[in-house]
Amino acid sequence: MKIDVLTIFPEFFREVFDFGIIRRAKLAGIVEINVHDIREFTTDKHRMVDDRPFGGGDGMVLKPEPIFAAIENLLGTSDRSKYPARTKVVLLSPQGRPFKQAAAKEFADDAERILIICGRYEGVDERVNETLVTDEVSIGDYVLSGGEPAAVVVVDAIVRLLPEALGSETSAENDSFSSGLLDYPHYTRPAEFRGMRVPDVLLEGNHAEIEKWRKAKALEKTRSIRKDLLEGENGEM
Repeated sequence: MKIDVLTIFPEFFREVFDFGIIRRAKLAGIVEINVHDIREFTTDKHRMVDDRPFGGGDGMVLKPEPIFAAIENLLGTSDRSKYPARTKVVLLSPQGRPFKQAAAKEFADDAERILIICGRYEGVDERVNETLVTDEVSIGDYVLSGGEPAAVVVVDAIVRLLPEALGSETSAENDSFSSGLLDYPHYTRPAEFRGMRVPDVLLEGNHAEIEKWRKAKALEKTRSIRKDLLEGENGEM
């Protein structure tokens, strides 16, 4: 997979993709990540990327010209009907659809190239969304200063779902939300620590009982912390 990030603050990403799973995936050739400075696609001497909104109002809006130019440079066209197959242009904004585990898996399974546009200020000129963007996503119901932190979240969530990115093929399958539930509790050595013992079922080697315990605990934790995940399931799995 190839991922391009469009931002006015490329220095934000200087080292953030050089750790852990993402670094290993890059070294293994599973993913290629490139960060592009939107200012490089401006044509005026001041390298302006934003301007005041028509109709008045607070803040500034990212201009369409440099973003169109960036997409045309990277994809050869600004007509999304002519994008190369399995290409996604993703705008990060508070107005987007919620970026959940299912969305991360969708991108990991269906896309070969993803271009991520980091919003900033009051937002991006709507003509970018109307013409260039294939997907608009939000990482949560809150407002950030810009899309850069959100881009890190989106890239991390997608990359770890790519084939062979994780050490274990089943690790991602057992993550929170993959089954619709939160993850079950995890324990490691020592079996007893300051009077707190690991549940006996995990020490007895009965894998059927362990799996049963894990499912029950995942449901219990979800019902306690994120009951909303069970809505539409009559309160049960």
